[in-house]
Amino acid sequence: MRLVFAGTPEVAVPALDALIASDRHEVVAVVTRPDAPAGRGRRLVASPVAERAEEAGIEVLKPARPRDEAFLARLREIAPDCCPVVAYGALLPKVALDIPAKGWVNLHFSLLPAWRGAAPVQHAVLAGDEVTGASTFQIEEGLDSGPVFGVLTEEVRPTDTSGDLLTRLALAGAGLLAATMDGIEDGTLQPVPQPAEGITLAPKIEVEDAKVDWSTPALRVDRVVRGCAPAPGAWTLFRGERLKLMSVGLVPDRTDLAPGELAVTKKAVYVGTGSHAVELLWVQAQGKKPMRGADWARGVRIGEGERLGA
Repeated sequence: MRLVFAGTPEVAVPALDALIASDRHEVVAVVTRPDAPAGRGRRLVASPVAERAEEAGIEVLKPARPRDEAFLARLREIAPDCCPVVAYGALLPKVALDIPAKGWVNLHFSLLPAWRGAAPVQHAVLAGDEVTGASTFQIEEGLDSGPVFGVLTEEVRPTDTSGDLLTRLALAGAGLLAATMDGIEDGTLQPVPQPAEGITLAPKIEVEDAKVDWSTPALRVDRVVRGCAPAPGAWTLFRGERLKLMSVGLVPDRTDLAPGELAVTKKAVYVGTGSHAVELLWVQAQGKKPMRGADWARGVRIGEGERLGA
């Protein structure tokens, strides 16, 4: 099939690579979000998908909105058979959905109908799911509600951050998307409607959602830290300034600390929660580089009775 691939971040690149490598399909163009400011200089930078497509000599389309008439006209000229999508980042209007003969097919990083929305992997970690996965489905106007072509499962490991899990799903999902394209092309795959039960939503995680509540159990604190890593990053307040929490460890045998209360030893710094303590393994203070929790604690000279989150 003639394919137009839609995607934007680094997590979409493995799927693009898999389709470029396919001997059954041709990626004739790529659709991605417009160049965005990045770095200290806020210089405009192309998306990872755009950079990979340009390396491969593939036409890149960067519409400000996918309903822009110039973009729709070019898509009609290209006349793709199918448009595979991975984390494109914009809603597709019906007028665009109707252009490819076999529609648009999304690789979504959850076992649909669980975790429909922008942040399925983060919500799976936050919820303590033991298993998640990826699904390919036919895009329709509803939110991640279209019929499913195929799925794969992936264990959520106890120490997984969202970044760890998403990296594995992106690599495995690339093969699933390529296989889905094969099945659509040869007619061996037919999409199956999603169940009406088991629907959960996964909206974008905002910075305020990543603030740690020390009155919650240690297990919840750990999930927030892992689920919000690498972005937007879990955080708390210390002496009125934000402290980013990059990694914590569970300390079940320490129950003497009140929520947010700090305790420092020569080699570790502990914080009380609604259950038992956690150890601050890696943190990042404002304007500083990431450092071990014990090194941070020595540098700020924590006083008796000081707390996080106050």
